[in-house]
Amino acid sequence: MKLWAGIGVIVGLELRQRVRGVAWYVLLGVFVVLIGIVTVLVGLATTSFGGEDSGGWLYSLIIYFVLMLGTLIAPALSGNAINGEREAGTLATIQVTLVSATQIVLGKFLAAWIATLAFLVASSPFLVVAAALGGLSVGTVLVSLLVLAVELGVIAAIGVGLSAILGRPLFSIVVSYLAVAALSLGTLIAFGLGGVAIQSEVKATTVQAVYEDGSDSYTCGPPTVSTYSAPRFDLFWPILSANPYVVLADATPPQFSEYGSPTDLFTGVASLVRAVQVPPDLSPEFDYCNSATFEPGPSQEETYAKTVPSWFVGLLLHLVLAAGALSWAIARTKTPARKLAVGRRVA
Repeated sequence: MKLWAGIGVIVGLELRQRVRGVAWYVLLGVFVVLIGIVTVLVGLATTSFGGEDSGGWLYSLIIYFVLMLGTLIAPALSGNAINGEREAGTLATIQVTLVSATQIVLGKFLAAWIATLAFLVASSPFLVVAAALGGLSVGTVLVSLLVLAVELGVIAAIGVGLSAILGRPLFSIVVSYLAVAALSLGTLIAFGLGGVAIQSEVKATTVQAVYEDGSDSYTCGPPTVSTYSAPRFDLFWPILSANPYVVLADATPPQFSEYGSPTDLFTGVASLVRAVQVPPDLSPEFDYCNSATFEPGPSQEETYAKTVPSWFVGLLLHLVLAAGALSWAIARTKTPARKLAVGRRVA
């Protein structure tokens, strides 16, 4: 059987099984209600502060909310795709047909990905309204949606891969959630712990202005040197490039106001990640006798412009993980199996 014909058969079977159940529609309905509540609450919160950029914040928050729910739903939809069939004794029925192991795995992956993208489609009315209110560019909307879809596909691929690698459906679903947690939360924890663990000594020189009693005149005191430790988060910022939320934010074109401040959550997150790339000043000078030394620092837009993007590294890493999981799943699904774990079904 031709590759895409077999994949289409598996995708059709998987999707038909999902739409027959009432639970699928209930889950979609709950998702739409949650998106609606979040849209109304965020819309009220942003408009209460005024400004013309409320639509940008609303749109980016909805996209992030869809990504968050997608990371919660995708492992449940894909984490038992292979071993669930094997445990029920129905995988062998498929394996004895002309459909190959590659077609089985890729078909189940595409079905899980399409099922996850259904939640993105369900949120499209809210995204259209938010994008229109914020006056977002077509590039911002297209890039954010594309990266979001790819990230959901990566999670689905990891779940399908683990479902073939691990024998028990419950265990593979749990490990899928742990993998998602490692990318989403584990990278933040590793970044924070690494930055705090490695610190550098800072020698700050301070010149105080000494005022005379009853007079506005002052004299400059002697310079004093104080030392303290500063965390080196700039050494560990590459860890954040593996975070799917950072990938989404850093890949989306930035939107800054005329004052150099972010006008949406994507730009806000990306600006924070770019800011930690800048190493701390290990020899600062504070001269209170000279007001010229207290010039304002660079704006967020200026810091963003002089630092480097990292989204393509994280996205490449995610694609490699997805491809590796699917390749391993294909190898574990091929028949005849060379070696089976104790107590594992043949198919």
